[in-house]
Amino acid sequence: MLKIHPLYFLSLIAFLFSCAETETPQTDFGLDYQPLEVGLFWEYEVNETIVFGESDEESSTFFLKDRIIYNYFNVENELVFVLAREKSTNGTDWEIIGNYLMQYRNLTLLRTFENKKTVNLVFPPELEKTWDAQIFNAGDPDEYEISFLGNIDVGSQSFSQSLKVLQEEEDDEITFRDNRYEVFAKGIGLVEQYYEVFTYCSRNDCLGQKIVDSGRLTHLKIKAYGKL
Repeated sequence: MLKIHPLYFLSLIAFLFSCAETETPQTDFGLDYQPLEVGLFWEYEVNETIVFGESDEESSTFFLKDRIIYNYFNVENELVFVLAREKSTNGTDWEIIGNYLMQYRNLTLLRTFENKKTVNLVFPPELEKTWDAQIFNAGDPDEYEISFLGNIDVGSQSFSQSLKVLQEEEDDEITFRDNRYEVFAKGIGLVEQYYEVFTYCSRNDCLGQKIVDSGRLTHLKIKAYGKL
């Protein structure tokens, strides 16, 4: 009778497991650069300046908190997360000012804010990857780019695994300035948002002097985050 050494069976089992792992590799698409789960929240300190006209502007500091309050399946059978946005002037007393939606769709992060869909991130994140953020809307395309991967400081906090999505960086010094970007940290989500869109005075007496006559600068920086 043929005898087979027990070590043969152990080697065979290890080989089979090794083959299974090779054939079905675990891929990290980086979805946790913006985790989506009911109960997660993000609190931001916000500095904002609104220009109503020449020498007419208003600056303020306040807080915003975004909370995922529930989810549902839409008609395309996609899981959609509903976020409540709250505002506070002191960081203690909060008032709900609106809702918006986030979801994953075909390895993209889709955000629906004020009935406008925007692709704010694509997966897996890669340096210099570009995409049309307005692909689900009618109108002109708007190219976003992952311009940085690595350690990013936001206020007094440092995030070692982060990425910066450059949305726009343009200033013609005559008619307008448009600078926008977002920063995402792995395992946390959106930690910084910068929006600066201004128009310059275009009258003959001020053309080219970069005198702002309208627009807004809003800068969000993460203050706290977690799960309720």
